[in-house]
Amino acid sequence: MMRFLILLTILLLASPSLAASTTAPEELKDLYFGEALYHAFQGEWFDAVARLDTELEQHHGLDEPELDSLFRHIGQAEFAVGDFELAYRMHHRAGRAIKAVIEGNVEEPVRNEAIFRLARIYFQKDQPLNALHAVERIRGSVPATIRDDLSFLRAQIFMANGRFAEAADILRELQDAKSLEGFTSYNLGIALLREGKEDEGRRFLDRTGLIDSDSPATLAIKDKSNLVLGNKLLEEDNFEGGKGVLDRVRLSGPFSNRALLGSGWADAFRGKFDRALVPWSILAEREVTDAAVQEAMLAVPYAYGKLGVHSKAARMYGSALEAFGTEVDKLGASIRSIREGKFLRALVREELKQDSNWVVRLRELPEAPETYYLLELMASHDFQESLKNYLDLEQLHRKLDVWEEDLNAFEEIIEKRRAYYQPLLPETDREFRRLDSQMRLRLEQRDRIEQRLQAMLTAPRPDYLATAEERIFRERIAGMEQPLAAVGGEIPGEAEARIRRLRGVLDWNIHTDYDRRLTEAWKNLRELNHVIDRLNRQYTAFVRTRQAATQSYQGYSQSIGRQRIRIEEARENVTVLKARQGHMLEVMAVNELTIRRDRLAEFQIKARFALADSYDRAARAQGENRVEGAEGVEQ
Repeated sequence: MMRFLILLTILLLASPSLAASTTAPEELKDLYFGEALYHAFQGEWFDAVARLDTELEQHHGLDEPELDSLFRHIGQAEFAVGDFELAYRMHHRAGRAIKAVIEGNVEEPVRNEAIFRLARIYFQKDQPLNALHAVERIRGSVPATIRDDLSFLRAQIFMANGRFAEAADILRELQDAKSLEGFTSYNLGIALLREGKEDEGRRFLDRTGLIDSDSPATLAIKDKSNLVLGNKLLEEDNFEGGKGVLDRVRLSGPFSNRALLGSGWADAFRGKFDRALVPWSILAEREVTDAAVQEAMLAVPYAYGKLGVHSKAARMYGSALEAFGTEVDKLGASIRSIREGKFLRALVREELKQDSNWVVRLRELPEAPETYYLLELMASHDFQESLKNYLDLEQLHRKLDVWEEDLNAFEEIIEKRRAYYQPLLPETDREFRRLDSQMRLRLEQRDRIEQRLQAMLTAPRPDYLATAEERIFRERIAGMEQPLAAVGGEIPGEAEARIRRLRGVLDWNIHTDYDRRLTEAWKNLRELNHVIDRLNRQYTAFVRTRQAATQSYQGYSQSIGRQRIRIEEARENVTVLKARQGHMLEVMAVNELTIRRDRLAEFQIKARFALADSYDRAARAQGENRVEGAEGVEQ
C-alpha cells in the first residue's frame, strides 16, 4: 500500500504540464522578457504568461516599436507566450497559443516539439481528434529527445481514434525503444486484440509479462500486462493458464492485490480451495480499505467453509463483519467531512503542498476524509485534471488578492509622494522662475556677443575688445579732459600733449593686440557654449524631474480604479469556477466513497448470512460428531 501511495504521490506531484520548448536567447536585450523566462524555467507558467503578455502589449502599443528593447526578441517572445500557455494547459486559447506555436518564427525542431506537447495535451484531455489534427501538422525535423515519444503518442492517438492497424505498425517499430520498454509491447498487444488478432495480441501481452527489468515503471506495466492477460484467461474459463499468468505479478506492486484475488479464484473455480487459501490469506492481512482485501476477507472463510472447517469460517466471518462495520462508519464520516468542505480545505493547505508525501499526510489531517478509499480515484486522469484545475483556480484567487493588496500599496505610495512633493513644489517653482529669468538674460548676452564677434570678422572693432582696465583708463583720460574743457579756455599744450600720448598708448595697445584678443574672445565663446550646453541639460533635467515629481502622484486614480474593477470581475468568475470545480471534486469523491460503502454494505449482508450458515453447519457437524461418537461408544 505504501508503494502505491508513493507511486500516486509521484504521479500527482509530477509537473502538471510539459516543459516548454522556449530557450533563452544567446544575448538577452529585454529585461522583462528575461523575467518571463526566469519564471518559465521554474515552472511558474502563470507568472511567465502574465509578464510576457504585459510586455508584448506595451511593445505593440509603441509608436516606434523598432526602438524597443523587445524588438530584437519579438519573434521568440510571440512564440514563447503561446508555448507558456500550452505549458499552463491553456489549450482552449487556441486562437493565440496554437497560432503562435504552429506559425511561430522559430526553428523547425522547436516548433515540432511544441506541437507534440499540444497534441499530448489534447490526448490527455480526452480530445483524440484534436490530438490527431495537431500531430498531423508535424513536418520535417524532430528533436531526437522526443522522437520515440512522438511515435508512441501518435500510436496512442491512432488507438484512441480506432485506427488500430496503423497504431500497431508504429508500435512494432518501437519495440527496441529502451525508454518505452514494456509500454510499446503492452500497447501493441492491446491494439492487436482490438484489431481482432487475438493470438498475436496475447503473445505481446505475454512477452510484456516476462520482461526482466529494474525500472519501476517497466515493472508496473509488466504487472498490469499479466493482470490483464490473466483476467482475460479467467473470463474464458482457462483457470490454470490464468493462475499461471497472475502468479507472475509481484507481491508488492500496485496490481498485486487484484492478482492475488484472481489467483485465489482461479484455484477456487477448480475446486482447489486449500490452494486458494494461500493467496487469499496473504491478501486478507493487508490494508482493509482495499477492495480486493475486503473481498478476500469473505473469500477466506468461504474457502474454509468449502473445506468443512465451519467453526473457523464462522469466526472469520464474524471478524470480517466487525471490520466492515468499522469501515462503513469511517466511510460515512468521510462523506460527511467532504460535504462539509473539509476535503477541499485540506487539499489547498500550504503546509501540505510543501511535503512530497502530501497524499499520505492528507489522511493524517484532522477531519480529513479517508483517503485510502480515494487513492484509485485520485490516481485517475479525470480526478487529477480536475484537481489541477481546482488548485490553479485557488492559486489564481490568491494572486487576485495579492494584486488587490498591491493596488492598495500603490495608492499608499502615491499618497506619500503627493504629501512629499506638493509642499515643495511652490517654493521650487518660484526659485525656478528666478533662475529661469537669469538664464534667459545670460543667453541673450551670449547671443549678442556672438553676433558682435561675427560682425567683427568683416568689420574689425578693436574697441569692443578693450579690457575693463583699459575702459576705466579711457574714462579717466576723458575725466581729465572734461575739467579743462569746462573752464572754457584752451587746454595747455603740455597737458594736451600728455593726454594725446596717453590715449595713443591706449589705442596702440588695443589695436596691436586686436588679433590675439579676437582669437581669445572666440575661444572664450566656445567655452561659454559648453557652459550653456551644460546649463541647458540641467534645465531640461529639472523640467523632467519636475514633471516626474508631478506625474508620480497624478493621473493614477482612473487606472487603478479600472484595475480594481477588472480584479473584482475576475474574482467573481474565479469564485464561480472554483466552486463549480470544487463541487465536481466533492461529487467524484462522495460517489467513490458511496460506491465503496454500498459495496461494504453488500458484503455485510453476505457476511451475516454466511455467518449464520457457518454456525448452522458447525452446529450440525458438531451434533453429527456427537451422534457418531455415541454410536461408537454403544457399539
